[in-house]
Amino acid sequence: MIRAQTEWIVTKRGGRTASFDASLIGRAISNAFRAELNLADSQPLDDEIRMEIPEMVESVANEIAAAASSDAGIEVEKIQDVVEMTLMRQGHYRIARRYIVYRADRAKMRALRASSTELVEDVEEIKSTAPRFHVILMDGTKVPFDEARILARLSDACRGLEGDCSAEALLEEVMRSIFDGISVEELYRAMILAARTRIERDPAYDTVASRLMLKIIYNDALGNAPADVNELNQLYVDRFPQFLNDGIEAKRLTPDLQKYDLNRIALALEPKRDRLFQYLGLQAIFDRYLLHIDGRRIETPQYFWMRVSMGLAIQEPGDPTGRAIEFYNILSTFRFTSATPTLFNSATLHPQLSSCYLSTVNDDLDHIFKCVADNAKLSKWAGGLGNDWTQIRATNSHISGTNGQSQGVIPFLKVVNDTAVAVNQGGKRKGAVCSYLETWHMDVEEFLDLRKNTGDDRRRTHDMHTANWIPDLFMRRVREGGEWTLFSPNDVPDLHDLYGQPFENRYAEYEKMTETGEIKLFRRISAVELWRKMLTRVFETGHPWITWKDPSNLRSPQDHAGVVHSSNLCTEILLNTSKDETAVCNLGSVNLKLHIVDGQLDLGMLEETVRTAMRMLDNVIDINYYPTVEAKNSNTRHRPVGLGLMGFQDALLAQGISYASMQAVEFADASMEAISYFAILASSELAGERGRYESYPGSKWDRGLLPIDTLDLHEKERGVPIEVDRQTRLDWQVVRDSLAKNGIRNSNVMAIAPTATISTIIGVSQSIEPSYKHLYVKSNLSGEFTQVNHQLVIDLKAENLWDADMLEALKYYDGSVSEIERIPDYLKARYLTAFEVEPKWTIECAAHRQKWIDMGQSLNLYLEEPSGKKLHDMYMLAWERGLKTTYYLRTLAATQVEKSTVDVNKFGIQPRWMKNASASGDIQVDRDEAPAPPATMVTPGESCNLDGDCEACQ
Repeated sequence: MIRAQTEWIVTKRGGRTASFDASLIGRAISNAFRAELNLADSQPLDDEIRMEIPEMVESVANEIAAAASSDAGIEVEKIQDVVEMTLMRQGHYRIARRYIVYRADRAKMRALRASSTELVEDVEEIKSTAPRFHVILMDGTKVPFDEARILARLSDACRGLEGDCSAEALLEEVMRSIFDGISVEELYRAMILAARTRIERDPAYDTVASRLMLKIIYNDALGNAPADVNELNQLYVDRFPQFLNDGIEAKRLTPDLQKYDLNRIALALEPKRDRLFQYLGLQAIFDRYLLHIDGRRIETPQYFWMRVSMGLAIQEPGDPTGRAIEFYNILSTFRFTSATPTLFNSATLHPQLSSCYLSTVNDDLDHIFKCVADNAKLSKWAGGLGNDWTQIRATNSHISGTNGQSQGVIPFLKVVNDTAVAVNQGGKRKGAVCSYLETWHMDVEEFLDLRKNTGDDRRRTHDMHTANWIPDLFMRRVREGGEWTLFSPNDVPDLHDLYGQPFENRYAEYEKMTETGEIKLFRRISAVELWRKMLTRVFETGHPWITWKDPSNLRSPQDHAGVVHSSNLCTEILLNTSKDETAVCNLGSVNLKLHIVDGQLDLGMLEETVRTAMRMLDNVIDINYYPTVEAKNSNTRHRPVGLGLMGFQDALLAQGISYASMQAVEFADASMEAISYFAILASSELAGERGRYESYPGSKWDRGLLPIDTLDLHEKERGVPIEVDRQTRLDWQVVRDSLAKNGIRNSNVMAIAPTATISTIIGVSQSIEPSYKHLYVKSNLSGEFTQVNHQLVIDLKAENLWDADMLEALKYYDGSVSEIERIPDYLKARYLTAFEVEPKWTIECAAHRQKWIDMGQSLNLYLEEPSGKKLHDMYMLAWERGLKTTYYLRTLAATQVEKSTVDVNKFGIQPRWMKNASASGDIQVDRDEAPAPPATMVTPGESCNLDGDCEACQ
């Protein structure tokens, strides 16, 4: 019981006195607990803590009673000292530390106010305070800091979200960052940071952060950020012509934009669509996509979408204004998004809109360095690169011109690596290239070691990606335990252009020539040992990626016009290359999530989206700025485009489907069939309107073969069954009839790219990826951002399960829900993370998509507890199911996020990642099964040199 509390007088700072109020102590202790546990004001403390707080208040009060003077009372600082000591005596050391920090923060806040009042409880009192601190406006004017104005702005950002968000709590966070002379921009950033740090508590704070971010953009681009919706709408329309004029005068936009009906264009703008962005998407476009002049953004988000649309419709005959508005309505509603180079450069003076460039390098010094120079030119304008280096003669092969010996392909790859570092895509993204080598090349073993951190650094390429280009014959010899022969390309010059049965026949002839002495430079090794080394390196370093030559060629629509010698940077583009042709691909992706309506795929909406998207992609080819002649030759002759998808995981969640299920496989099959159907049909109809591509005669399209038909061709040539069903759901005769009548506009129409950046912009899951984690920190060139799965929070709230304990458990289990006992089993199954989904499910989904796709997929593979046997089985299954390529191998690192804010003693079991960790931090792998001892684990977000995820394609 508290003794005689009403008799105590508390002496506050500045000499003011007040009667002792024990409830203030309880409030202070509660706030310290909330701060440490990262709880919102509306979230209750757990029962145990709430019961303990009154006991601590009584203890504090009794200690104060013993020390208080009836005349002089007791100083407030003494009371706070007692609170600290009481918390520590009760064993709450972290809470005591938080309380100390709280006191320091409050002292700073008091210094910001002229009054000695500790707590300002209403806006009128805030306004009456004479500020000591000032804000520097954009024109350099110094004005008094107005706390009430900040509170009003935060309250506006929280409007409609008051049940989940607190403007007052955000204000306290902002006040901790205030200093005299703070700029307006720094002040806005402080407000955004305050909201951003609370996103993990509730996704509603993401909305608050995005609203605050829009204020910054509007002030930059429009000169004002009116709160009134009608005023904002009118300002949007009125400022649009000035935006175009500013961009044209600054030589950032093409003057051709003035040819549009600008009044009609401006009236078509929908400012309310700015609210569709999540915060991270807005931050991404602000940092790298919105056009700027001297650091000031001149675009709003809707100006951005309209600028891209106008750039893509600029050569449309008839009604380009109408087409631009059609494109805008697809882009600005997030139904489809063009790839990053298109978003960067559309409607600019250098409209390099293409995503990927593929080239093959001849065994000639002039051509080698021409290709290196071409890489630099293509990278400058935001292209991702894929180079085929198989033709370069091997180490120690004879050079007739100098009568010397070759150093092989490795030294040239070092030059390629350094060129990619030097030319960084106009300063917007790091340059990126992937080099490919066929498995029979004599330098292949050194090629496998290029990304190692040990060895001669002159023969290492730490910044360049690498990929194996593997023939089916090698895979069969691995299965059979046979031998494999390595050659120098100058001794076997035709192998490079052969595939399928002709390759196997010729390869066997060359092996016989080694026995007769006709070929002297060769090496014979065990196919299993070489395969083991491939898997070891991809496990250790993430490279070289595993890709297959034969399915890429046997199923290519363009088998009559050349050979696919490699894929691209992200392993989804499969196009012919030669000395005269650098293959080019133009990409964009459908937002699959948005096409799930009432739990089903809306085919009518999807058809409309795909039809418009295909027109946009085809337009890129004619508008595009080509950095090299070879690129223009190839693109205008074959006109390939790559329509892909993103938000696959989100689409599954919208239907209540787990990734690890036959339902997911069936949806992957059905959704890709629909996209394939509409894409091929749309391209065929474009051919009826605009004409067929130049090299169409003799193509598989011309021969009446669709991607689904080529699966049987591949199986027959391989001699190994491809166990993927061939069922169809749609009436494909309609497509066949259109092809027979019109032909097709584009040699290739589909490819699934990583979409790392564009999926972030529109706020959906990447590409065809399962969820990495449900709570994690994403790092990219814009900074670090806490990400929480919004749909999971919605589902947990529906079960009344989203609270502080759940957040703490999510942190403890590193964003996984599988070991959180409170969560129902049906939600655990639905919300498996990428490492909890067995690889067979991602492979089966990919295989059922692949039968509909004329190019490939960027397919990451995840393995939670890697071993040699699991790696072998996983990649062998991918080959057996007919996949053309794979991308990164992701293995789970033993060391995870530090749990500094989590009470680990609260959880009685170790999370799965701790069980897998050895004392050294490495994952334990059975040496009898493993291809080699593990080295550095490749973890998501660390293995790619592009913003933590590969985004060179999109």
